[in-house]
Amino acid sequence: MVSYFDTMKLSGKHKRILRNIFDSPIRSDIAWSDIEKLLEALGGKLSEGKGSRIRISLGGVRAVFHRPHPRKETDKGAVKSMRRFLTEAGFGEDEVEKYVEL
Repeated sequence: MVSYFDTMKLSGKHKRILRNIFDSPIRSDIAWSDIEKLLEALGGKLSEGKGSRIRISLGGVRAVFHRPHPRKETDKGAVKSMRRFLTEAGFGEDEVEKYVEL
């Protein structure tokens, strides 16, 4: 079976952000704009919701997140939720370790 990781080209920055999302302990210094760019590179569809909400669809999985404000960095709770979302969409930690050079 061919993984989606086999067919896509992530930039070095995208790979670093993906690794940072799955880092342990959970990081709180990941810029939300970088996460949005990563999701788009992975094939995700993003659409604006009310206020700071953003709807995301990736790998048949949908979720709503809140953009952080006034800070640009994503808090630990949102990073943990993003880990869960990516895992459900088929981009879990095992796939990341296998296909993205650590």
